[in-house]
Amino acid sequence: MTDAGSRLLAHARRSEAESTALVNELRTGRGADTHHINVVCSEGFGRRILPRAMAAFRRDHPEVTFRLDVVPRQEATRRVVEGIADVAATYTMGPQHDVRVECAVVIPVAAVVPLDHELAGRDRISLAELCEYPLGIGSVGTSQRELFDIGVQLEGLTARPALVCDGLAPQYEFVRSGGGVALVGDLGDLHQDSATEGVTHVRVDHPVFRQREAQVQTMLGRRLPWAAMEFTALLVSLLDPPKPRN
Repeated sequence: MTDAGSRLLAHARRSEAESTALVNELRTGRGADTHHINVVCSEGFGRRILPRAMAAFRRDHPEVTFRLDVVPRQEATRRVVEGIADVAATYTMGPQHDVRVECAVVIPVAAVVPLDHELAGRDRISLAELCEYPLGIGSVGTSQRELFDIGVQLEGLTARPALVCDGLAPQYEFVRSGGGVALVGDLGDLHQDSATEGVTHVRVDHPVFRQREAQVQTMLGRRLPWAAMEFTALLVSLLDPPKPRN
């Protein structure tokens, strides 16, 4: 597709998304304060941060409803680009040109270990230490696995994946049941009550993981409906809270 064709397609998608929202609003007779928000995310965001953001938003705006789809990271971006979703929360590596990036934050990664594990209580561990244990990790093609494999190759390490799974719930249960340790992104999990979860988290210290960003994305050039705009702002504030002034 030529550059002119790409710009025309982007314009058509924006127009279609805004027209659909307007028609739905007129058909239902709802005002700007009532809206349905389509949200899409990659796996890590669906565990805590998005459900909690939605619950907090509905406490102030109980008339707003949500749909949340958990999909692979590239699919999340695609749905925003094509106007299928209002907002995406996903991991990325490298610049993003087809979406508006509302915020981008480097998220640390951590090893999930049982409470009685010998690594429990450590502030951080190296990649080499992580590779000494049976490991639960995402499949090849996920951003975290891609960076993990690069780090292992750079350090000349040998990893022992005991469980390959993209779902977080099975990985946590695998750790709780004594199957090994798991590697996850820190989207608030490190600050949870360890006694409730039956596990604890230890940061994995390696520069390779700094190449991945957690992003909130919306359609480039689209004016979001009021509710979606406000929810996006809330999500940005949770993912990248403002720094205190000195």
